[in-house]
Amino acid sequence: MTAPVRIGIFGGTFDPIHVGHLVAAVNVRYSLALDRLLLVVANQPWQKEGLRSITPAEDRYDMVAAAVGDVAGIEASRIELDRGGPSYTADTVETVAAAFPGAELFCVVGADVALELGTWERSSVIAELATLVVVNRPGSPHTAPLDGWRVVEVEVPNLEVSSTDLRNRAADGRPLDYLVPEGAVRFMREHNLYAGGR
Repeated sequence: MTAPVRIGIFGGTFDPIHVGHLVAAVNVRYSLALDRLLLVVANQPWQKEGLRSITPAEDRYDMVAAAVGDVAGIEASRIELDRGGPSYTADTVETVAAAFPGAELFCVVGADVALELGTWERSSVIAELATLVVVNRPGSPHTAPLDGWRVVEVEVPNLEVSSTDLRNRAADGRPLDYLVPEGAVRFMREHNLYAGGR
């Protein structure tokens, strides 16, 4: 009998994607021996709407695809774009569970996000269908036990990269090299993303 497929779901606005996201992705995939790790681009990130201007979802997806390139086991996912409307992780986990019956699912979040799970839409669905993977920095305190959740922690190198800073850098014409993957930098420049401080 073969072992079930192990799939990671790492959602985000990715506005823009940066090396911190990819370092977390490859370390989680390695640590948990995942067959695939999906970088799921939010269509309408409901927790950020109205707070700032958000780059169109198709541009963010193309940027993630350009950043990932041909890294084995890591892939850009447009599940939430194809579904349309607000992006809820519960819906995405259900979609992946239906597409891959019997797969073991892992929902990847940062330690800061783990504290906000109570605000998520239908979070009990995520807890039922997936193991929560909390990405922690070296020396960070362990995540407190979360009632009803299966939780594993993965430690990744501490890279202080801010999407806000990267958008400002792009708007000012400052270098993005080594902060944003080369493919994504090229896409941003070709499509004039973040010009004017978006």
